[in-house]
Amino acid sequence: MQNTIPLEAGKIFHLFNRGNNREDIFREDRNCDYFLGLYAKHVYPVVDTFAYCLMRNHFHLLARIRQAPRSLDVSTPSANASATQAFSNLFNAYAKAYNKLYRRSGRLFEERFHRIEVESEAYFMQLTAYIHRNPQRHGFVADFRDWPWTSYAATCTDQPTRIAREEVLGWFGGVEQFKAFHLEPRDESELSRFVGNEES
Repeated sequence: MQNTIPLEAGKIFHLFNRGNNREDIFREDRNCDYFLGLYAKHVYPVVDTFAYCLMRNHFHLLARIRQAPRSLDVSTPSANASATQAFSNLFNAYAKAYNKLYRRSGRLFEERFHRIEVESEAYFMQLTAYIHRNPQRHGFVADFRDWPWTSYAATCTDQPTRIAREEVLGWFGGVEQFKAFHLEPRDESELSRFVGNEES
């Protein structure tokens, strides 16, 4: 099953999850900011992040599991955590804060987050564009470039970022080719077939 394959070091995965019962998990901009802050704390040390998109009731990530965690302050809980534990720490911390903020109880995310291994350059490139174009695909914006909660803008600029920007641009052949690829018309039905209704 998509949600039980191990997150093995050195492999690249499309990781995604949605709110339990398709409930919104990001109601306000500050929710997205907080989630990304927790991601930096818990998950960034153990993955190389290539792309992400936060939607109202789901998110997408494209990341490679690192062979060894980045050097961190010893007080950081995820310094020696496995990737699976790091994601668990992220989801638990976010759900706890979200429930407190909105005075709700119970599970926020679906029980297991989904993961699909990315095994080819072509799939990596298609998936990167799919993730960034997701807000437009769902009708939240007319132009995906206007959605603030993706890694697209960070990949196109030279501002500091935790995205593995140079590696991503290397896959595409440079920033102009990266931008052009995202604007090409394409049939995303094949990628949608893998995700199914999980993001709806």
